[in-house]
Amino acid sequence: MKIMFDKYKRHRRPGRKDDRLRRKIAVEAARRLLPTLGPDGLEGPLREATEADYYTAKRRAAAVLGQTIKPGDLPSDSEVRLQVLELLRSQEASAADMGPEPDDEVQQLADHIDRFALYRMRLLPLETVKQDPRRHPEGDALFHSLQVFELARAVRPYDEEFLLAALLHDVGKAIDPRDHVRAGLASLQGAISERTAWLIEHHNQSFAYREKTLNPRQRRALEGSAYLEDLLLLRELDEAGRAIGVPVATVDEALAYLKGLEDESYLEDFRDA
Repeated sequence: MKIMFDKYKRHRRPGRKDDRLRRKIAVEAARRLLPTLGPDGLEGPLREATEADYYTAKRRAAAVLGQTIKPGDLPSDSEVRLQVLELLRSQEASAADMGPEPDDEVQQLADHIDRFALYRMRLLPLETVKQDPRRHPEGDALFHSLQVFELARAVRPYDEEFLLAALLHDVGKAIDPRDHVRAGLASLQGAISERTAWLIEHHNQSFAYREKTLNPRQRRALEGSAYLEDLLLLRELDEAGRAIGVPVATVDEALAYLKGLEDESYLEDFRDA
């Protein structure tokens, strides 16, 4: 019997918290469906997906976000489709704002090396990067990055893109301390997702956003992103990850954990729900 997954209707008026959760699930589901729904060329209408495709994407999105939710409370297919359009617009805007093409060495790394080997290559030099003890009493940039990763794993254990942003947000400090964000993004280009790159790109701005010192244009740009809540959480973890002598995973242990998320084995319980 064919199940019409999107026939469920809400019988109560959703609260603000419910709306936020539905939107987060819709955004996560949209990212999963983007390869299926995205237009064949740079322009053109969205393609179609089956009801089962939508339903699976929404249930997996809820699982990644650590939410147990009834089918009737999931966002509609139309909500997910709208978020796909928003992601496409964001990608077009990012492409328009991009700087020069990465040099041949960076592009070759992104194209031909295993991405986890690239992450390791970028992380290990952070051990030699000493930081201002007034702001970073914990010590070197690698220890700080591993702390932030551990904190992120505690709150978002299945969110690979968020965990990567937590782990890799400071890799540029070993390349160009004067502009570590740009340097880090250039060194990772082609090896991280759009969401991870956005979180890394704006993690410094998040402090000014919270302190209300951003100019209006920058503030509007952040508030228009579906990833703002993730960014503010990353800021909290970035500031919390400055403790002295706390236990952390090694680089290899952190990367092994992330690599283990690829098979999405934690979603088995949702596939037959």
